Amino acid sequence: METPVKQNKMGVMPIGRLMFTMSLPMVISMLVQALYNVVDSIFVAQIDTAMAANGVNNALTAVGLAYPIQFLMIAFAVGTAVGMNSLMSRKLGERRHDEADRAAANGIFLEFLSAMLFLVLGLTLVRPFLRIFTEDEQVLSLGTSYLRICMVGCLGIFIHMGFDRILQSMGKTTLSMAAQLAGAVTNIVLDPLLIFGYWGFPKLGIAGAALATVIGQWVSMIVSILLTVLGDHEIKVSFKGFRPNGDSIREIYRVGAPSIIMQGIGSVMNTGMNFVLTRFLTDGMGVSIMNVYYKMQSLVFMPVIGVSNASMSIIAFNFGAKDYGRLMKVWKRTLVVCIAIMAFGMICFQIFPRAIVSVFDKSGAITDAGINAFRTISLHFPIAAVCITCGTLFQATGRGFYSMMVSLLRQLIALLPAAAILALTTHRLSAVWWAFIIAETVSLTVSFLYLSKLHRTDLAAIKDPSPRIDQ
Repeated sequence: METPVKQNKMGVMPIGRLMFTMSLPMVISMLVQALYNVVDSIFVAQIDTAMAANGVNNALTAVGLAYPIQFLMIAFAVGTAVGMNSLMSRKLGERRHDEADRAAANGIFLEFLSAMLFLVLGLTLVRPFLRIFTEDEQVLSLGTSYLRICMVGCLGIFIHMGFDRILQSMGKTTLSMAAQLAGAVTNIVLDPLLIFGYWGFPKLGIAGAALATVIGQWVSMIVSILLTVLGDHEIKVSFKGFRPNGDSIREIYRVGAPSIIMQGIGSVMNTGMNFVLTRFLTDGMGVSIMNVYYKMQSLVFMPVIGVSNASMSIIAFNFGAKDYGRLMKVWKRTLVVCIAIMAFGMICFQIFPRAIVSVFDKSGAITDAGINAFRTISLHFPIAAVCITCGTLFQATGRGFYSMMVSLLRQLIALLPAAAILALTTHRLSAVWWAFIIAETVSLTVSFLYLSKLHRTDLAAIKDPSPRIDQ
């Protein structure tokens, strides 16, 4: 008697329950990830350093200047993992388990190479990079100490991200959550101990904040490896007799490279915005406000990314299985949920900006300007939800180039020129924040154009005109 083939839940479970069970662990883990970044900045803002002439804490400024490089590391780690996730999920949908295993091993290999690249850069280029924005010796010293530790110890974030996406591609989002929570809790606990020297720990200041981050990343890496290797999963990761496979690497980077560029654009955008805020304006507080804003907006964006990541695995699986109806239902529900989350975030930023900004501002130097920034920038949140959800569909169907082009327009071609023009023509920090609204509108327009093209080509090719039972 023939043994029945075990069906993957991403192809058979009722859509509402599937999205809830896969998204909830990821949303929780993403929120905790965002929370520990926020907590990290709150502790950094309390470090006793000299204040700049405008009253802004130098430690907070140093972390803000280091953030673009941290963002770039995440871009490489996540971008490669997105390519892995898309390929593995599609191969599972096609029931090609050997090819899914091969994609996993090659993806982890690529993550390792990326970590080695940033380790070398961390040993050589940190101080020259920071000197682009400031000549203040204390800011340079603090920023160099913080960023160098984060880069030299970056293997944790790269390998963790690879194994995390292996778990996600199989629908094991609860295990993914456990690994991320382990690292996040470790970071939050170690932050005050290593920064301020509590309970007999050394008082390391800003270096302690960086060290807590790195240790947390390594804890997540170790837990995610154990959960992947020791479990009885559809994907088996093995490096016995491993050799890089050109086909797998090319396919990973077909989606992953545009994703790296797309997310790396965020690093270029942060660098460009820091340049605009430090060189085109004279009040000097823009970098600190941007740092606070990006940490707090992550509490809104991270749940959206969590929902989108879960949906991407489901969409990619059903794209591989050629189930058009199920694919579109998942995408539409994802769109509704993401818009609802972003709308809620926008309302909070409109009503409670003073309470939010003041947590990071012991001296009160940036609170009033920060309130204006939060209220202006948050107007683009619902628009961003649509763009992110479209990007999820593009990546899941192997069209990472579309997402890359949308991000290029949104964060380089539109945002930075708009910010520079507003800064040079108005000489007011408050005017610069409107560049985010302009850029997001451009992104939305192009997203709809690519969405229409995707429906006429890839999705039309798998569309089944016969009626289906709603699962």
